[in-house]
Amino acid sequence: MTPLPLVLRFADVGRDDVPVAGGKGASLGELMRAGIRVPDGFVVATAAFRSAVAALDLGSRVASLDPADGDAVAAACAELRSVVESAPLPPPVVEAVTAGYVRLAAECGRSDLPVAVRSSATSEDSAEASFAGLQDTYLWVRGADSVLHHVRRCWASLYSVESVTYRLRRGIPETDLAMAVVVQEMVGARSSGVMFTRSPLTGDRSVIAIDASWGLGSAVVSGDVTPDSFVVSKVTGEIGRRTVSTKTRWHQPDPRGSGVVESDVPANLRDVPSISDDEIAELTAIARRVEAHYGCPQDIEWAVSRTAAPGESVFVLQSRPETVWAEKDAAAAGQRVAAPTPRAFDHVFNLLGGKRPTES
Repeated sequence: MTPLPLVLRFADVGRDDVPVAGGKGASLGELMRAGIRVPDGFVVATAAFRSAVAALDLGSRVASLDPADGDAVAAACAELRSVVESAPLPPPVVEAVTAGYVRLAAECGRSDLPVAVRSSATSEDSAEASFAGLQDTYLWVRGADSVLHHVRRCWASLYSVESVTYRLRRGIPETDLAMAVVVQEMVGARSSGVMFTRSPLTGDRSVIAIDASWGLGSAVVSGDVTPDSFVVSKVTGEIGRRTVSTKTRWHQPDPRGSGVVESDVPANLRDVPSISDDEIAELTAIARRVEAHYGCPQDIEWAVSRTAAPGESVFVLQSRPETVWAEKDAAAAGQRVAAPTPRAFDHVFNLLGGKRPTES
C-alpha cells in the first residue's frame, strides 16, 4: 500500500482534497488552480498529524468530556495541548516538513523565508461547520526548526477549550477529525483586510463589503483596529459607501526577525484611506472571480504587497464560504418547506388554522 504523503504543494491540491489538506489548504490550492494570485506554499498533510499523535489516544479522552463541565474541559484541554506540543515528532515528518520549507525558500530566493503557519482542520471552512478562528495561526515564522515548532502548536490548538467545546456541542466525532497545517510565504503587506461577497450586515448579494487597514491583516481579524470600510456594487463596480476610520494601531513584522508586533500607526497615515480606488477595483474583480468559481458567497482574506508592481500587488491569503447568512438562508428555507400531505387541498386547510371552509 502506497503511504499517504506527509507534505503537499499548493499546486498538488484542490477543493476535493479537504481530507488530506484541510479546508484552508484545499482552498488555497483550488484558488491557485483557478488563476487567483495566492502566495505560494505547502501543506503539512493530515497523514503527518496522524503519524505524530496516533499513540496519544486523544480522541477517546475528548469524547468522554461533558461540554457543560467547563472546569473539567479546561483541565483536560491544558493537558492535551501540552502532550501534543511536547510529543517527539516521527523522523519522516521532520524530514518532509524541513524539505518542504527548504524547497519553498529556494524557489522564493530567500534561505530564511518568512512564512505563515496556519491551522487547516478537516472540518473547517464549510458552510455547515465553520472552525474559523478556533485554531491557531502564526505569522512571520523563519527557519525549518521554527516551522516544525509552530506546526506542533497548530496541532495542539485543535485541543483548545473553544475548539473542543465547539466539537462536543456540535456532535462532531473525534474519529473524523485531523489537522493539516498550511505553510505559506508571507506577503510584506502594506495594507490588508477581509472582504465578503455579500453584505455581512444585510445579506445583500449584490454588493461586496471590504474592510481594510494598514499593515498585516491580523489587526483587522483580531479587532485591534477599526478598519476602513467600503461597499461596492458587484454589477457596476461603483463604491456605494466609503468610511475612512482613524486607524491608530497596526501589526508589523517584529524587527528582531520573527513574529509580529503591535504598534502605533504613524500620524500621517491614521486618517488616510489604506487602499486606493484602483486597489478597490482590483479587489472587487477578484471577489467576483472567487465567488463565481466556488458558486457561493465567500469570506476572503487579502493583502496588498508593498513591493509588488501595481496591478500585481493584491494577494488572496484564504477564502472560505460565508457562514452567517448561509445558515440564516438554510433556516429560512427549512421553515418555508411545507410537510407533505395526503391531498393538495390539505395545505390550504392547514393555512386556515385547521378550520375547513364551508363546502357548497
